Amino acid sequence: MTKIAIVTGSTRPGRNNSGVAEWVLAQAKLRGDADYELVDIADFNLPLLDEAYPAAYQNYQNEHTMVWAAKMNEFGGYIFITGEYNHSVQPALANAISYLNAEFNNKAAGMVGYGSAYGARAMEHLRGILSELQVAHVQKTGMFSLFTDFENFSVFKPTEQQAASVEPMFDQLVSWTNAMKTVREGALAAV
Repeated sequence: MTKIAIVTGSTRPGRNNSGVAEWVLAQAKLRGDADYELVDIADFNLPLLDEAYPAAYQNYQNEHTMVWAAKMNEFGGYIFITGEYNHSVQPALANAISYLNAEFNNKAAGMVGYGSAYGARAMEHLRGILSELQVAHVQKTGMFSLFTDFENFSVFKPTEQQAASVEPMFDQLVSWTNAMKTVREGALAAV
């Protein structure tokens, strides 16, 4: 079965991100169309990028990088959960993604964002990062407002309207993840 990671975007204590990620995982498990797994970047203790070589070389020197690379390589698709920090992607997520390259190539991704502007600006920046890594990101996204989808700006309680925003993203992501498997197999056959 297709494996899709739901990747947290924050390591901050008291983060809203984990509540959103856990909710997305619960919605995903209701579908039965893929094997979804929550991957919390906080569990990998990734310092600010500390590899001597560019990620494209896959010449990893640090154990934390090798563990992170092995984990991300298990999946054919990803859902990245990102809040909006300074009109951009959460720093911990950008750092975690920057550790790797080939592990993400020719795979698919969906995004779920949140913030004062529904995380839209963060997701647009994330699209640029993912494009550089040859990740096919789907058009539909899950979008949540800090003002209406969080109680006291900290407890995730999405409105019905915004909760529905993830379904089209899931639909596209599963299709694209399956399609990108064929692309990866074709690339391996060409080698």
